[in-house]
This record gives sequence, structure tokens and C-alpha cells, in this order.
Amino acid sequence: MEIKVLGTGCASCKRLEAQVIEALKQLNKSEEVIKVTEIKDIMSYGVMSTPALVVDGKVLFSGQVPSVAKLKELLM
Repeated sequence: MEIKVLGTGCASCKRLEAQVIEALKQLNKSEEVIKVTEIKDIMSYGVMSTPALVVDGKVLFSGQVPSVAKLKELLM
């Protein structure tokens, strides 16, 4: 599974990354979380608001930071 957090480094982007890592830890998964910070790379996914989560090339959401419980549902 390829997991990417899209964001320029704002507080919400950092919080999403931390919560994705925590969700993976709780699921006993060891996937790497890739940070995408370049605006042109973020826009290539069609994302207009950050943070966003991309799993296996599909944008699951943008412009919000879901709870760890919701992230666990998305990552199972």
C-alpha cells in the first residue's frame, strides 16, 4: 500500500501525518508514509485544499483531518 500525505507543512498537514502514522501503528501495519510538499505535485492529484490523503493513487479526502478511528477504517 502506498500512502501519501499531501500538504505544504502547515499544522494540519503535520497533524494528519501524525494521525496516519498512529492509525497504522494501531493496525499493526508498517507502511511508509510519504510526504508530498511541492505545490505542483499536490495539484497533480487535483487537490485544491490541504491536507489530503492519497492511498494507492486515489485521493481519499482533502481539506480535513479525520480522527484516528476514521483513518483506521480507511486504511484497513
